Amino acid sequence: MSQACSVSIGPKVPGEGPVRRSVLAEDEIVDTPAQGVHTLYDVLQYSVKRRPNLNGMGYRHIEKMIEEEKEVVKIVDGVEHKQTKKWSYFQLSPYSYHTYSEMSTITHEIGAGLVHLGLQPKSKIEIFAPTSTYWMLVAHGAFTQNMTIVTAYDTLGAEGLLHSMNETEVEAIYTSAELLTTVAGVLPQCGVKPVVIYTGEAKEAALAAVREVADNKVYSVDQLRAFGRDHPKSPTKPGRDDMCCIMYTSGSTGNPKGVVLKHSNLVGAIAGVDTLLGHHIGEEDSIMAYLPLAHVLEFLVENLCLFWGVTLGYGSPRTLTDASVRNSQGDIKEFRPSILTGVPAVWESIRKGVLTNVQKTSGAAQAVFNRAFNTKSWLMDRGLPTGWLDAAVFNKIKEQVGGRLRFGLSGGAPLAHETQHFLSVALCPILGGYGMTESGELMCAIMTPEQFAIGPVGGPVPCCEIKLVDVPEANYLSTNEPKPQGEIWVRGSSIASGYWKRDDLTKEAITEDGWLRTGDVGEWNENGTLSVIDRIKNLVKLSNGEYIALEKLESVYKTALGVANVCVYGDSLRPRPVALVVPVEGKLRKMAKDLGLDSDAPFENLCSNETIRKEFLKQLLAQAKSSQLKAAEIICDVHLCEEDWTSENGMLTAAQKLKRHDINKKFKEQLEKMNAAQKA
Repeated sequence: MSQACSVSIGPKVPGEGPVRRSVLAEDEIVDTPAQGVHTLYDVLQYSVKRRPNLNGMGYRHIEKMIEEEKEVVKIVDGVEHKQTKKWSYFQLSPYSYHTYSEMSTITHEIGAGLVHLGLQPKSKIEIFAPTSTYWMLVAHGAFTQNMTIVTAYDTLGAEGLLHSMNETEVEAIYTSAELLTTVAGVLPQCGVKPVVIYTGEAKEAALAAVREVADNKVYSVDQLRAFGRDHPKSPTKPGRDDMCCIMYTSGSTGNPKGVVLKHSNLVGAIAGVDTLLGHHIGEEDSIMAYLPLAHVLEFLVENLCLFWGVTLGYGSPRTLTDASVRNSQGDIKEFRPSILTGVPAVWESIRKGVLTNVQKTSGAAQAVFNRAFNTKSWLMDRGLPTGWLDAAVFNKIKEQVGGRLRFGLSGGAPLAHETQHFLSVALCPILGGYGMTESGELMCAIMTPEQFAIGPVGGPVPCCEIKLVDVPEANYLSTNEPKPQGEIWVRGSSIASGYWKRDDLTKEAITEDGWLRTGDVGEWNENGTLSVIDRIKNLVKLSNGEYIALEKLESVYKTALGVANVCVYGDSLRPRPVALVVPVEGKLRKMAKDLGLDSDAPFENLCSNETIRKEFLKQLLAQAKSSQLKAAEIICDVHLCEEDWTSENGMLTAAQKLKRHDINKKFKEQLEKMNAAQKA
């Protein structure tokens, strides 16, 4: 058993467990990572002063688009049809870099340019763009003049964007050339007409449309920087209690909510993570930056890297791998990161990719892999060297992600234990973390390499304290043995002050004495680490009296190779759950072929085929068995959905989480049919 990483402070109160803190913050929680660092402006300047000539940000250009024609064969009503389709691929440049000194110059130019265009300290600027160097540079440019950024996912859509712009009364918006048309569509409905800043090569029609509704106040980021150079302005440094950002979360129901984060919240989070991980990470490290910066996980991680002097390599989900590029490598292979941050969907995709490649090898090669995997797993459990196995077997897998990866960090949602274990053996240790926008993502608990284990999310981060509050209706009690359980409540320097213009939601989420009610259920492990085991709103009581946790079950069933997405449904009048599954098309066609069916049939026909559905259910049940699910957690039926679930069709949030209510509503008939087939 590893050394305890958290300690109890103060007495236990009836109905809740004792408050626990990191052993590194037993007397006082941390709020700054270094003397004089109190704002995100200070974070960047800290590295500018210490490492001005070190590469801080890497980026690539699209050199050209390459079109390839491919013949696609489809069989309709038994007749073979051949079609020629065009596929577009990217040819990308090698990485170029901005040093920390150059980043400082650019951010001050942007800040001065915004002032020249009429913005002032405390003004708000919306950032509605995909992750890139300029996303971060514009944000830090705003911080040089004590302006507040308002973040919105670039997949949020016109309605959500308009809501965030009007609710915060932004005076400027930064976007990409591809999103100018969306911006032009919402500007006529904005109470305040913002200045529009864009990056990329805009089409003349899109520029004309946005100029018409923006009173011609439309400028490229290069023009903005030129304004700053021609009209320099000394920085107006923010204070620790000034508002840093309003981050709009993509809720599963209703309008997006704006979470207010002060500079002190984000710097407190940086201080907490630095206390735990700072001695593991340094200037020699590099990290792939590709997740949405509108999500607090990526925003926090990138600012942490700026503090540590880690090089950020910007990539795109479209070009991360070699699949969509020609005459060049995908971003990961080209950049060769030593650290990779991912949400569960990313890690699941990597795991399934590795397993699919292994399955393509000979039986002998698969036997070698499986033996090596089991041996390395055994050695890792005992802290014994595994380098010889990496050299013999696993380095080929590591080369697919650049060959330098030391560890991965997973956040945003629960990661299936099976996936974490597989990748930690085959690739590198995948460290878990836990948090939410309101607490600074990963600022509740985080796993360190010293504590590494499959399942727990780690001990309390030194910037906060945690307690578990009883949920008696589900028997999650702080008195449970051997593991105390309850709803996770968090308090500390990283906790948000509330929701923008939503006092009702703020009072609902945060108590008068500063405790954030997370809505998640956790349990303390013997060594003081925390495991997140349920989410209160996704707990369903079945007719047999058993509670099931929908998100937990989805993380298990999603590990099945043929599953692209899954939504588990439980009815309080039925004893077993059922599932809606979006299958992986290639896997489903292979299943059809193996079953002696027409694998070239239209996808919707395969999804509705009863023989295929039964075989798919068998595979899901095998996954449930291997994951040791309880009887009440094992689905009794499945419906295969032919249409992918996306944020565009309303099935997912902008953060790619299930919009459970909307999915259940769309498939109401299928759910009722599956439930009717089982006895009450």
